[in-house]
Amino acid sequence: MRAQQRSYPNFTVPDAVLDYVARNVTSSGRDLEGALNRLVAHNQLTNSPVTLEMAEITLRDLIRAAEPRRVKIEDIQRVVSKHYNVTKADLLSARRTRTIVRPRQIAMYLAKMMTPRSLPEIGRRFGNRDHTTVLHAVRKIEELSKADNGLAQELELLKRMLDA
Repeated sequence: MRAQQRSYPNFTVPDAVLDYVARNVTSSGRDLEGALNRLVAHNQLTNSPVTLEMAEITLRDLIRAAEPRRVKIEDIQRVVSKHYNVTKADLLSARRTRTIVRPRQIAMYLAKMMTPRSLPEIGRRFGNRDHTTVLHAVRKIEELSKADNGLAQELELLKRMLDA
């Protein structure tokens, strides 16, 4: 950390702490600088050496804030309906046309893979469907994605869109 040498010449940080900060504070350079400032302030206030435990405690809230946000079923429905050019109402409807069934199954699959929701809860969010319908959709998309590389790539694209 060059900032450490420039701004705080008498402040040393063990390599293990530098590794910890570099691995966990990844959002921006500003956050890295803020993490360094926190470590310096804690060191100067307590006169205690910088250790990995001290860094974990001092930077806990900064690292927790950087955790990825949770994906919601509503987000999945919005992204899938936009991607496949169907309405959210279509995804929730009882219609069984191929142009609606596949996006619905993909949305259910993503809901199961990307959220902590149970099969019955996912079913309720997709027009009060039975949990076995959701299970069928998950298994069907898993099976199809193994055989169809194009579908597997589409699923990865949708996952990246949801994680962004």
